[in-house]
Amino acid sequence: MTVLPCRLGAPRPGWTRETDIVVIGSGIAGLTAVLHARTAVPGGRVLLVTKARLDEGSTRWAQGGIAAALAPEDSPDDHLTDTLVAGVGLCDVDAVRILVTEGPARVRELADLGAAFDRDSSTGGFALTREGGHLRNRVVHAGGDATGLEVERALIAALRADPGVEVIEHALVLDLLLDADGNAAGVTLHVLGEGTADGVGAVTARAVILATGGMGQVFASTTNPPVSTGDGVALALRAGAIVTDLEFVQFHPTALWLAGPGAAGTAHNRGDLVPGQQPLVSEAMRGEGARLVDAAGTAVMAGVHPLMDLAPRDVVAKQMSRIMAAQGVDHLYLDARGLGGSTLLRRFPTITARCRAAGVDPVSTPIPVAPAAHYASGGVRTDSWGRTSVPGLYACGEVACTGVHGANRLASNSLLEGLVFAARIATDLARGLPAPARPEDPVVGRGSAGLTGPATRASLARAMADGAGVLRSADSLRRSARTLTALGMPRAGGNTVTAGPDAWETTNLRTVATVLVAAAAMRHETRGSHWREDFPDTDDGAWRGHILTRLDAEGELSVTYEALDISDMSNAAGGPRVPDASAATGRASDAA
Repeated sequence: MTVLPCRLGAPRPGWTRETDIVVIGSGIAGLTAVLHARTAVPGGRVLLVTKARLDEGSTRWAQGGIAAALAPEDSPDDHLTDTLVAGVGLCDVDAVRILVTEGPARVRELADLGAAFDRDSSTGGFALTREGGHLRNRVVHAGGDATGLEVERALIAALRADPGVEVIEHALVLDLLLDADGNAAGVTLHVLGEGTADGVGAVTARAVILATGGMGQVFASTTNPPVSTGDGVALALRAGAIVTDLEFVQFHPTALWLAGPGAAGTAHNRGDLVPGQQPLVSEAMRGEGARLVDAAGTAVMAGVHPLMDLAPRDVVAKQMSRIMAAQGVDHLYLDARGLGGSTLLRRFPTITARCRAAGVDPVSTPIPVAPAAHYASGGVRTDSWGRTSVPGLYACGEVACTGVHGANRLASNSLLEGLVFAARIATDLARGLPAPARPEDPVVGRGSAGLTGPATRASLARAMADGAGVLRSADSLRRSARTLTALGMPRAGGNTVTAGPDAWETTNLRTVATVLVAAAAMRHETRGSHWREDFPDTDDGAWRGHILTRLDAEGELSVTYEALDISDMSNAAGGPRVPDASAATGRASDAA
């Protein structure tokens, strides 16, 4: 039996703020949710809470772009087909159809807001490129390879132009406030800084929107920024929400490999990165003709997939991992020399600068690359309006599982998902906000509190990378599960963990890591971004379905398999549902 904290150990809130809608997170999903909520709910009070500064989320690191059927020769149906292929049978077809049909309008809306996307010099229309898994050029980009930065700039400028939006920066969300009926009634949070808002406080709200991003920092190597510690998923679990398919973590095939001190090779300059964060080398570079090779110059993807270097990310990451293991090396190479210096500087100025800062000039030298944790396809389960299984709690962006990604996200669909489903949440809120509710005392709520010591964080990340990374097996997952259990045990001598941001983040990481390992252990097949060495085949007969995880009122973790109803593909991933009696169920200790 696995038991996790139902709330974070923290002081009682020392201050309270009231609002109508509180949005947690300031990436593309959170910012879009705020702007649309302001329009959809006239006069509604909207409060945005963000963990660091407004511009420090994952969105700014997105290089490739936003996928949308904007070209005359493209269509939403073509985009839908490519997305379903990448999702390997687990996408919610209706959710994908929403994504691809509403997506073009959301992109044009973003351009109208001021996002300066790159334009075709001859037509003036959007300059479109192709990335892995796409059969057409449909990825819009900005600044060559700085799309996320430009999108975030435009959204933040629009937000700052609206005096009706209140923003609290440097605030770590702790737990969801619930009323007596189990409805979301706000959040507790800790604000770092000076003034009356310093310390733990409470924000009461009629609707709570989670847009907290991903959980890449659970692994030793990730492209995610340091704020990506799974806070939203952990909060939702502690509140009793259903979390779906957390085993599907996409590893980007081409993160710039940076040797650390003492490692083989050169200890490259890490610049503004933190330990564990690897610079992304966008697959748009492969879309322009760069090729993956080993140290001898042999093509990595030759004969592996019809799309070769532009195969879906899980296919590329797995093949790279196979070759690295067989050759006993920790990286391969991306050879972009054939693109020429002018193309590299025009299309990929950020990547080129980052490589040069690390001592690698892509104009003359192949780029050392290796897979790194990049994106969580699973998350807090929502319906097509962003509603979770907890009334009044919404989720959008990477923290959510809308069903559009299935077992593997199609390249550049993530920013589009944030745009589309954040706007749909606002549409749902426009139908009527819940009446204000009195939250229950957060200190005497569900189950027990608990904290994991910050000193365990490096061990946690290494255990996840070694046992639950690109390559997984029953033995490796069992080792990871044992380590995670041990890290949650009381420290020798009875010393307690001091409550604070480091302990709260580490506790969130251990929570999502434990759930991820339990889900990965239950799925006895290889599908999409989940690769089991001991179950190398995809098994539609037994495993074409979703793994649901949930904490009960005492913190016990349950892991449930829900078979996909292939006779009704409109419900392929669906919204929050209670599994039927024939579903396979188990406790985390059984699965691991």
